[in-house]
Amino acid sequence: MNVQESYPRLRTCLLRWFGKKARHLPWRKTADPYAIWVSEVMLQQTQVETAKPYYERFLRRFPTVKKLAKARLDTVLKVWEGLGYYGRARNLHLAAKRIVSEFAGRIPQDKHTLLSLPGIGQYTAGAISSIAFGRAEPVVDGNVTRVLSRVFRLRGNPQSAEVKRKLWSLATDLVPPKRPGLFNQALMELGSTVCVRGKPKCDVCPLARICGAKRHGEQGILPARAPKKELPRYTVAVGIIYNKGKVLIDKRKPTGLLGGLWEFPGGKKKKRESLKAALKREVREELGIEVSVDRPLMTVEHAYSHFQVRLHVFECKHVAGRPRCHSCQAAKWVQPSRLRRYAFPAANKKIIEGLKIRGRNVRRHRP
Repeated sequence: MNVQESYPRLRTCLLRWFGKKARHLPWRKTADPYAIWVSEVMLQQTQVETAKPYYERFLRRFPTVKKLAKARLDTVLKVWEGLGYYGRARNLHLAAKRIVSEFAGRIPQDKHTLLSLPGIGQYTAGAISSIAFGRAEPVVDGNVTRVLSRVFRLRGNPQSAEVKRKLWSLATDLVPPKRPGLFNQALMELGSTVCVRGKPKCDVCPLARICGAKRHGEQGILPARAPKKELPRYTVAVGIIYNKGKVLIDKRKPTGLLGGLWEFPGGKKKKRESLKAALKREVREELGIEVSVDRPLMTVEHAYSHFQVRLHVFECKHVAGRPRCHSCQAAKWVQPSRLRRYAFPAANKKIIEGLKIRGRNVRRHRP
């Protein structure tokens, strides 16, 4: 049987399996294109079980694209807080505004129009177009890459341009004109639950009999993996700056990593620079104020997708100057008890939790 001859059998086996084994997920209970779009954006970088409560909370707060478009970005980021990859939330918000202003609040059906919106790439456009509108558009994500690479024995790094072209070509040929959204979901489901990394569950796979990797015992080496790069590690000095019982926080500029989130002032330590000197310098450059750096409070380790940080947190006092944003979007003094109202990156949330624990311990040991 050649490759093309296996397509009808693959579709039949996969859809039959999905009809019996599909997980009951909240975004599969709706035909609302807006809700489907939100779920696909959340699932770009997040596992299903992690995304579920965020999806439900997000739709409770922003049930329609118009509600999302009207919301303040700070509010959107706060609801998204903890899910990570905050550029997704910023792009959702921007795209919602575009959809309301240019498309009367209706999610576009056409893949090429979807691609013009912020944060929507080939995969997300194909998913929305096929699942929400029944258009025969392909999808290729990590799960689909794993299934197709094994079934059709695709060699080479899946991140290379050549292999990516092959994957999208295969996915395009495979997607059926009828029930394309169901087929795409089945393909992704198989990669998520059966054709998994490491040891795939070939004994329960509906495609086992037509899978080239299984036939040749290559499940463990396909898809090929790119060599891992060592993540850069940064040492950062952070200040909890007090003034009249309040602490100073500043807001990152709206673009780039963690854009639009609030954080405690500070920055990277330079070579041959002490942590205290680095903190004074960073606060001066960032906000134009002078501080005295007192005792160290805690050290926080955190890993992002492309780098790792070690945050050395110090208690500081405001000495002189009015905060002015030189490299941030906004700054404000807030009561420590109100920090939870603001959206912070995960590493800063660890600091806030540490401050709460420290505060409880201080109160417990007071005479």
